[in-house]
Amino acid sequence: MKKSRTNFDPRFRAEKKNSGLQLIETFFQFNELDVSKERLSNIMNYAVKRNSWIHEDPAVIFQFHQSMRSLIRAGYLMMLKDRKWIVDTQSEKISPWVLGLLSEKEYRNPLLVFKKAFSAYTLKEFDYFMSGIVYFSMGVYENLPERNIVMPYIHTVKMLDAAHLILQRRREKKIAETR
Repeated sequence: MKKSRTNFDPRFRAEKKNSGLQLIETFFQFNELDVSKERLSNIMNYAVKRNSWIHEDPAVIFQFHQSMRSLIRAGYLMMLKDRKWIVDTQSEKISPWVLGLLSEKEYRNPLLVFKKAFSAYTLKEFDYFMSGIVYFSMGVYENLPERNIVMPYIHTVKMLDAAHLILQRRREKKIAETR
């Protein structure tokens, strides 16, 4: 009898049915922006603390980890397509509350966030970052992550903001077209 091996490694496939925009929509169907940013912040905080671990259900953390990997891949796909999600806000002053971590340039064209992130780090490095902070947040360890995890964290938070902004603009565009 031949042994069949089940491959549990989640692979990313860039097929037509899994466009970046669809992956972002799916992410935000199951995750709210503020909750996602808070959860990512909590995971990051516990990853750098030596004598404490996150007191959240490991299944929730794992689901969030997988969702974030999907969102990062969606941003990579969208960056490859190089479509522009620019809004004309030249005449009005943008409130700092609206910007979050984004610069005015990034707010006007959110794809710049993904371009900057993927010019600094690869998909594999973002996977390593997400896996590392989840690993170190789940238990007490002597060693801290060996790489700089602050910059990938900032890029990831910016990606959350940019992805949400892209979806928001897409909804506004659909509403404007139906009028």
